[in-house]
Amino acid sequence: MPLMPSLQQRRLQCHMVYMLTDAALLFASFMLSAMLLGLDGFSTQTLLVPQIILPVYLTIGLYNGAYSLNALSSRTFSVSRSLGALVMAAVVVTFITFYTRSAETYSRSVFTLGVGASAVLMAVGRVALRQFVRWRCGVAVINQLVIDDGGPSISLPGAFHVSAQSFALVPTLSDPNALDRIGMVMRNADRVVVSSTPERCANWSIILKGANVDGEVVDDNVYRLSAQGARLDGGRGLLQVSVGPMGLRDRLQKRALDLFVAGSACLALLPLFILVALAIKLEDGGPVFFVQRRVGRANRFFPIFKFRSMTVNKIGRDGSQSASKDDKRITRIGKIIRSTSIDELPQLLNVLRGDMSLVGPRPHATGSLAGDKLFWEVDPRYWERHALKPGLTGLAQIRGYRGATDREEDLSLRLTADLEYLRGWSLWRDLWIIVATFKVLVHDKAF
Repeated sequence: MPLMPSLQQRRLQCHMVYMLTDAALLFASFMLSAMLLGLDGFSTQTLLVPQIILPVYLTIGLYNGAYSLNALSSRTFSVSRSLGALVMAAVVVTFITFYTRSAETYSRSVFTLGVGASAVLMAVGRVALRQFVRWRCGVAVINQLVIDDGGPSISLPGAFHVSAQSFALVPTLSDPNALDRIGMVMRNADRVVVSSTPERCANWSIILKGANVDGEVVDDNVYRLSAQGARLDGGRGLLQVSVGPMGLRDRLQKRALDLFVAGSACLALLPLFILVALAIKLEDGGPVFFVQRRVGRANRFFPIFKFRSMTVNKIGRDGSQSASKDDKRITRIGKIIRSTSIDELPQLLNVLRGDMSLVGPRPHATGSLAGDKLFWEVDPRYWERHALKPGLTGLAQIRGYRGATDREEDLSLRLTADLEYLRGWSLWRDLWIIVATFKVLVHDKAF
């Protein structure tokens, strides 16, 4: 069980309350302004202006930080950014109405008084809502976790403190089970600070980089850890070794794309699913799906689904034996579905479950080998690729880096592409990779 509850949905609720409150105060300000000037506060002419200003204000607010994590944690930041968005929205509406010559459709006095009243009420509303945020998310608004692994003591207000020894947390890069345990302890954490002995700092650094959190290590050796930043907190020097690769808006966009495409694909491909399932069942009577444990986001295990393409008693559950050309384990139906990548289609269910994404680093089995070495033995940066959800396809796949990894170089090429994808994510890049994937569905390494 996680040590702390997830605050992501609660923060989303707070953002929605901020938006609804801003909208309500904007309309109320213009209605009251019209009434003070002896006009009908409920008339179409009065309500037209806030209807125009609101979408402009919300758009600017989403980009200038009025609905960001900083806005939830700081009254000053929240008020300043909301007022800045309001002023910019008023300027944009004034500019539009001037050039469209539509200013005569509303009262300039109501517009001026309404914008001024909105600024006052919104500022008061943001200050008052801080109590609501504290109630829903706590003082820090984020979940902070401090892991004591034998390093200098550090105290962070409101943070969860755990002892690595008491929780049997061992930062070893050669044991996926140990990494899974650490991932479970860090589940729902937004920020993790590790206080470790110097010889274990490097391992903690790699683990945090793949944990999809803001990770910091209490250590002064910036060069050896390739730290991204440094700061002081609790009387100690903290080195930032990782940061989540995607913000809230990016994660929402990516998840929306996943649900839309995966859901539509499952409905469209349902007849094909049924035909393949019947063919597999009729051939040898074995199970339709092959389920294997793979390493996913934050180095945590998840079950991956595929259409079974090998005989039941010869399937490698740990992935230590990759399929090869003319592999005797592959069934007749298996050859067809593997050569066309149809065997991968059940992973759309993993996408709908939230285990995977459409685009991301491909998930690997714990026993996968590159040459004679396990994947993480080839390059310790391997664990960093798990900062995002694994994908059905990815940058490495469309570049042709797929199939068996007979050489260490085969993994290195994929790892380089995966880390490049993590550093430069965008929604348009995901769409481009999805389109490019159709060109490589049938390939000479599909055996």
